Amino acid sequence: MESQQAHRKDEHLSLATASYARAHAQHYFDQVRLIHDALPETAVDAVDPTVLLAAGLKLEWPFYLEAMTGGSKQAAKINRALARLARKHHLAMATGSLSVALKEPAARPSFTVVREENPDGIVIANLGADASLDKAQAAVDLLDADALELHLNAAQELVMPEGDRQFYWLDNIARLVAGLDVPVIVKEVGFGMSRTTITRLQEAGVKLINVSGRGGTNFAMIENRRNHQLDMADLDDWGQTTPEALLEARGSHATIIASGGITCPLDVIKAGVLGARAVGVAGYFLNLLIRAGAPALDQVLTDWQTELPRLLTLVGAQRFADLSRVDFVLTGPLYQYAQQRGLL
Repeated sequence: MESQQAHRKDEHLSLATASYARAHAQHYFDQVRLIHDALPETAVDAVDPTVLLAAGLKLEWPFYLEAMTGGSKQAAKINRALARLARKHHLAMATGSLSVALKEPAARPSFTVVREENPDGIVIANLGADASLDKAQAAVDLLDADALELHLNAAQELVMPEGDRQFYWLDNIARLVAGLDVPVIVKEVGFGMSRTTITRLQEAGVKLINVSGRGGTNFAMIENRRNHQLDMADLDDWGQTTPEALLEARGSHATIIASGGITCPLDVIKAGVLGARAVGVAGYFLNLLIRAGAPALDQVLTDWQTELPRLLTLVGAQRFADLSRVDFVLTGPLYQYAQQRGLL
C-alpha cells in the first residue's frame, strides 16, 4: 500500500485532469497581439532554437517539460513516458517535488526513472523553498540534476488541509543559491509574481526566476477540491496571469522563465516577446498524455518543434532572445492591468 503522501500525488493528477477545462477557461495570451513585419529578412534554416539559461544549463529548445509529478506508481508511469519523449525530442524536463522521495525511499524510483530514461538530457530537480541545504543537495544528487527548482506555493499550502501555515523562505533561498553548485530556479506554482517579489529574489542572489502565472494548472482549485473542512473557492482566481507576471518582470536583471497556461507554439513566442528566455509547459502536455496517450503527445512535440522555427522566422528572429525586439500591443484587461501597474 502506498503512503498518504503518494496518495496525495495521485489525487493531484486526477484533479488536475478533471479540472483542466475549467482552469483553462480563459486564454490570457489572447490579450497579447504581435505586430506583423512583412519583411522578416531571415529564413527558417537560420533559426537557432538553443537557449543558454546559465552556465551548464543550455536547452536545445526554448520550451521544456515543466514539473508535473512523482511519488507514486502512477506517477512513475507518467514520468517514464515523459522522460522518453524528452530524450527523443531533446527537451529539458523538470520533475515534481522530490520531498516525498527524500522521506520515503519507496517513492524514489518514480523520480529516478527520469534520469534512467534520459541519461544525457537536461533534468531539473524540484523542492519547496524551505528545503535545507542537505536536502537540496540530496535531491540534486538523486537525479544527477542539472539544476534545482525551488517552488513557491503559499496559496496552495493555505488551501491544502494538511498544508504549511508559516512561510519564511527568503533567507533560506539565499543560502541554497549560495550553497549549491548547480543553477537554482525559483518558481511560482501558478499564481504569478510581482515586481516586488522579483526584486527581493534578485537581492537574495537569485538569477533564474520562473514567474509561473495563473492560466494553467490551478493548485488552489485542486486543493480546494481535496479540502472537506473549509471551502476556499474564492481563491480560484487568485494571483497574476502569466502575461501579467511577465510584464511585472520587464526591466529586471534576472533571467526570466514563463509557465502557466502555455498551450501552443504561439504562446511560447508571445512569452518570449514579453521577456521570457524559456518556457515551461506542464498541464497541457500532461492532460494530452493522460487523455490521448504518449503517441499523441509525441506528435504534438514534433509539431511544436516544426512550427516554432517558422514562427521565429515570421517575426524576424533567429534566436529566442531576439523576440524582445518584436513589437506588440495589449488588449482588454491585460492592457488595463499594465496601465494601472505602470508597466507600459
